[in-house]
Amino acid sequence: MDHRHILRALSGLLIVLFVAMTSSTVVSVALPQIIGSLNGTQSQYTWVVTAMLLASTASTPIWGKLADLFSKKLLLQIAIGIFVVSSIACGFAQSTEQLIAFRALQGLGMGALQVLVQVIIAAMISPKERGRYNGYLGGVMAVATVGGPLLGGFITDTSWLGWRWCFFIAVPFTLLALVMLTRTLHLTEIRRPDTKVDYLGASLIAVGVSVLLLWVTFVGNDFDWLSWQTAAMVGASVVILGGAVAVEARVKEPVVPLHVVRRRDPALAIVASLAVGMAMFGGAVFLGQYFQIGRGYSPTEAGLLTIPLMFGVLVSSTVAGRLVSKTGKVKPYIITGVVVLTLGFLGLSTIDHETSLVLVSIGMLAVGVGVGMSMQNLVLVLQNTVPLSELGAASGAITFFRSLGGTIGVSVLGAVLANQVATKITAGLTKLGVDPAASSSGGSTLNVAAMPPEIREIVRAAYGDATGHIFLISAAISVVGVIAALFLTPTKLRDSVDL
Repeated sequence: MDHRHILRALSGLLIVLFVAMTSSTVVSVALPQIIGSLNGTQSQYTWVVTAMLLASTASTPIWGKLADLFSKKLLLQIAIGIFVVSSIACGFAQSTEQLIAFRALQGLGMGALQVLVQVIIAAMISPKERGRYNGYLGGVMAVATVGGPLLGGFITDTSWLGWRWCFFIAVPFTLLALVMLTRTLHLTEIRRPDTKVDYLGASLIAVGVSVLLLWVTFVGNDFDWLSWQTAAMVGASVVILGGAVAVEARVKEPVVPLHVVRRRDPALAIVASLAVGMAMFGGAVFLGQYFQIGRGYSPTEAGLLTIPLMFGVLVSSTVAGRLVSKTGKVKPYIITGVVVLTLGFLGLSTIDHETSLVLVSIGMLAVGVGVGMSMQNLVLVLQNTVPLSELGAASGAITFFRSLGGTIGVSVLGAVLANQVATKITAGLTKLGVDPAASSSGGSTLNVAAMPPEIREIVRAAYGDATGHIFLISAAISVVGVIAALFLTPTKLRDSVDL
């Protein structure tokens, strides 16, 4: 495909990616209101995000592998259909349990859209030229991340719309992209009918990760860290994931190709992506909650306050993408990105419910710049080392580990936040002379507006002060990304689509 045809097809792909990413960020600012109106808890707040990420994570390697075996265009059309149906279902949810279930289905569609867009772009454009187009990708991701919270805040605050339109809004744009891609996307498909998809390996990975995440959610509250439940769940997860590794090593067409993952640069890129995903998803998910519950801002104001984070992603991804295409070098930008990301999280680890918004904004800007410079370029490192026939599985593998990092990050940081908040609320209520056990408002619900004023202030302070702890953990995680990036081999990106 020449540049003009690439741009025509790319416009449809970018709309798909934009809608998939917006569907995550549009909910982030609205989530405190959504959980409040459905009378959900902090644990359910975390699981509305985790369910989507978990389904996306578990299905990503399968979609990546299917892209190597079947028509990429047809798979993309199927994924768009799943996404549209699940978005409508989320909008009609009547309880947090229903919303969590429908978000899991939406995660299936999102995982497919994110990996298939990357695979299709990689099948059209050589790695060196891809840096230039990755700038567009990074820009779309940033606009989705900036526009999502703003749009979510506006929709939630508009009386004649309400939070349900945070889900409905994606439908018309996704259908428009479907029409555009049906007309403009033309790929040379290489059919391989003799190959099979490793459903057993994929199922074992999904179950093993799910058990581990369930343990993270319930440990410390429903049972102790040292208990038979911990031994059973962690032990089961280790055995199941060990079985998954054994299956992947033996099957002819593994979902996660171990021969790719074992190589030095792909392995380091995956470790760095895991750390960046864990820190970024985990940290960013709770910023909307910090601004609304911890600081008392409206959803629209919370969306506006997250602009420095998104602005950092937009500028750094676009500039770094163009410099990568110009020089053919990628390692310096990844190292700079993960170092800036770590410094940003260290800055945010000092915040409480009274911190100056200027300091919070500087920390968010640094985090955004770090993510923009590192995330897409880590995918490029992996794609540069594999032939076209393995592109789907390799892209699926790194997207899987990045999403896995995000899922674990949200679960772990959500559990830490819930424990910190519960402790601080209990201490605050005791100081006020209220029995925490007898008070239904003691943090069991996120419907802050319905609480008495004095208890509301205790809850706000608890959320504001506890958020700094999760950013300190994020900083520690992102240090792992720095170490992995330093050991990457400094290589030139190739000019050809295939090896």
